[in-house]
Amino acid sequence: MNILRLPKLLYSCVAFCCCQALTVSLSAQQQKADTARTYSIPEVTVAEAYHTREVRAMAPTQVFSKEELKSLNVLQVSDAVKHFAGVTVKDYGGIGGLKTVSLRSLGAEHTAVGYDGITISDCQTGQIDIGRFSLDNVDRLSLSNGQSDNIFQPARFFASAGILNIQTLTPQFKDNRRTNLSASFKTGSWGLVNPSLLLEQKLSRKWVLSANGEWMSADGHYPFTLHYGEDNDLTSREKRKNTEVKNLRAEAGLFGNFSDTEQWRLKAYYYQSSRGLPNATTYYYDYSSQHLWDKNVFVQSQYKKEFSRQWVFQSSAKWNWSYQRYLDPDTPNSKGKTENSYYQQEYYLSASVLYRMLDNLSFSLSTDGSINTMNANLNEFAQPTRYSWLTAFAGKYMNDWLTISASALATIINEDVKEGGSAGNHRKLTPYISASFKPFYHEEFRIRFFYKDIFRLPSFNDLYYQEVGNTKLRPENARQYNVGLTYSKNVCPFLPYLSATIDAYYNKVTDKIIAYPTKNLAVWSMRNLGEVEIKGIDATGSLSLQPWERIRINLSGNYTYQQALDITNSDPTTEAGRTYKHQIAYTPRVSGSGQAGIETPWINFSYSFLFSGKRYVQNENIAENSMEGYSDHSISISRSFHILKTHTSVSVEVLNIANKNYEIVKNFPMPGRSVRATLNIRY
Repeated sequence: MNILRLPKLLYSCVAFCCCQALTVSLSAQQQKADTARTYSIPEVTVAEAYHTREVRAMAPTQVFSKEELKSLNVLQVSDAVKHFAGVTVKDYGGIGGLKTVSLRSLGAEHTAVGYDGITISDCQTGQIDIGRFSLDNVDRLSLSNGQSDNIFQPARFFASAGILNIQTLTPQFKDNRRTNLSASFKTGSWGLVNPSLLLEQKLSRKWVLSANGEWMSADGHYPFTLHYGEDNDLTSREKRKNTEVKNLRAEAGLFGNFSDTEQWRLKAYYYQSSRGLPNATTYYYDYSSQHLWDKNVFVQSQYKKEFSRQWVFQSSAKWNWSYQRYLDPDTPNSKGKTENSYYQQEYYLSASVLYRMLDNLSFSLSTDGSINTMNANLNEFAQPTRYSWLTAFAGKYMNDWLTISASALATIINEDVKEGGSAGNHRKLTPYISASFKPFYHEEFRIRFFYKDIFRLPSFNDLYYQEVGNTKLRPENARQYNVGLTYSKNVCPFLPYLSATIDAYYNKVTDKIIAYPTKNLAVWSMRNLGEVEIKGIDATGSLSLQPWERIRINLSGNYTYQQALDITNSDPTTEAGRTYKHQIAYTPRVSGSGQAGIETPWINFSYSFLFSGKRYVQNENIAENSMEGYSDHSISISRSFHILKTHTSVSVEVLNIANKNYEIVKNFPMPGRSVRATLNIRY
């Protein structure tokens, strides 16, 4: 498929970006004649030494800054997300393994992933592989349950049960510099080679250009223990096979900062990967020859303008193209192989307006339109097209002791296919409300609450994939309730910051989409047969110690208790009844993480750990389905220094220092002990 042959709608998308640029130019010219007027900035991101935003939020929000990500001993976004409370990451092992994130057991399909304020979509599977995102150019990583406190955002950010937002670096120039150049090189165990380069150039007072690229390759042939027999009493040391991975990422951004009240941003993104798909390590067999190729290209534009104190406007546009090729050269069929190719395209437009009625009362209206198409080389493939229109109306009121927000999202979906039957159309209105109370004026102690009713559409695979798909599927619904307490305090110079949050939540998923065997048992089909009830507690805490002026100790951690029960069928005489009120697969009752760091003028030291309790690989909680819990401990040492006009940093990490081949997904062992070294030079 030639991505340069863009259809008419893409030209419309490009034209919209051009209109944004024209609007920017005209507004800039108009502003020159109106220099006497001064406007306040509607919303400013302030760099804080400590994350007080997490304590003030009405819905649970967790944030990692760039500096905090460095201390976590992580390479990819998927590694960092494991350190958030209430998160389950399915990880099939190694750098190239598929990694998806589920928030509070609602499923990966209910978690939206945003990239610089615009969501990433995958209508084929409904879930995003977060293992493809590097942390090399990430400035901030945030996770919000329900939705964030910001009501001035695209309608898509209202349309999920949780949001993982990836914010990339914005160019910053010091000492009248016009050029920033940064290069890094990572290497380590299992053949890791990971160079990257970042260039930031100030073109004029208003225009800035940024470009960065990254290459990563690894063989992934780490050793593990292979168990034989039902009792696993016989073992042998083997190496993982078919784990090679090669990734290339390139991005370019153009920033137009015309004034404090007007900004424009354009980004082009390219990603490709080639990776082997390792097999499950069962009994005497761990051979695999399957391979997966991915390509993704998108161009997105964002424009924001504050016309007055009362009115603010922003718009976004995006074109996205993705390709995936899967090959199994050992399939026992007439062709002797299975080779499938999938193509997706998306055209997306968004516009939002914010109206400040009073100093403490504001309203927003957002509307998004998108078209998603998919094609494949499969016989009689449906070739679906999904037309989506989302409109969100939201309001927010805040004073010294109360913050309250509410929104309603209207969703209209139309669907067409070229082959076979269509899944039909959907219309739905979903509400959200949240509140935060501060009962004591001089204490940063808050009580918060939120409720959200949301749904997720069946993916194209759920609806149209060969014999498995079912076009009669209904949307999967989720209701979320959360009540929590937050507290932070500057205790004394020795203890400048202390914070803690605890949230109890209740989620209920109905019409859950699951694979279910048909009458002949040889063919499976997707059905709305599932119902899950989830109760849990998330607790987080952090503190900073300042024993001396130039030495700081940072400690943080989180703990999650989660009871996610299958309540689909209570009849014990049925097969489904055997799992009634059993914990759903791959969801531990207890999990958590912790971090400790020491910052000095000479050297920085950090330690991080993850732990997870016992899980089950099937919904039936019996001994043979049980998986042991695990813990993972990592340490790192880093040093920064100046050489001439460059800032240089060196770090060495030892990962999984206990050398445990634990499993997150059954029979997919994680790497044991490994070493990673990083050299970064910034000019």
